[in-house]
Amino acid sequence: MKNSILDNITIVLVGTTHPGNIGAAARAMKTMDITRLALVTPKIFPSAEASARAAGADDVLAAVSIHDTLQEAVQDCVLVYGTSARLRSLPCPVVAPEQAAAELVEQARLSSRTAIVFGRERTGLANEELDMCHKMIVIPSSQGFSSLNLAAAVQIMCYELCKNIAEGREPDMTDGGKPAKVTAAELDHLYAHLQECLVEIGFLDLNKPRRLMRRLKQLFNRSGLDKNEYNILRGILTAVQESVRKK
Repeated sequence: MKNSILDNITIVLVGTTHPGNIGAAARAMKTMDITRLALVTPKIFPSAEASARAAGADDVLAAVSIHDTLQEAVQDCVLVYGTSARLRSLPCPVVAPEQAAAELVEQARLSSRTAIVFGRERTGLANEELDMCHKMIVIPSSQGFSSLNLAAAVQIMCYELCKNIAEGREPDMTDGGKPAKVTAAELDHLYAHLQECLVEIGFLDLNKPRRLMRRLKQLFNRSGLDKNEYNILRGILTAVQESVRKK
């Protein structure tokens, strides 16, 4: 029987090259009762090969949403986890599949949209795409052969999500209930506002930005801003800009 909690969790595939992998991922999802699939710039889709590999998960493929950017695909999500087989120079927090599943399900129980993002078969997610993720999932594997098939990676994460719900874990509400988390779209507005403000006060030179904005994005992604904190920051930035413009 379909679990409504899982309706709040989206599997996102970015830049998938082989349509068969999309179908196999859809099949992996349906076996664990997860049906929300989003594709970002797939090379070939729709495809007869995808339908064949779905092997009965045609309803998942029929409901697929297709997007031009990852930003568009996760704009309504409050929690976005990326997957990677390697650590990056500016890593976001790394969690194991079981921990990630517990955190994602906790938000899903609160009716918040969440997503797990899987990258390209050969190159994974670009750094700019990982910047949109709050945390990174690394699936333990052989050091000598760490590359998982895309559908296999999707299957592992869907299993962990389904297992967590089956175990009946409840969200931690000991603090009396937290304010709503900000969505990815709201974070994008914050980053744009922050960059505009930093340029105005002379702290950021867009001709020599280095990696300042990437570092700041990672900082705020780690903090897990709620709506109240978000509004405070936007208010501070606006006040700074008004002060600078008056001068």
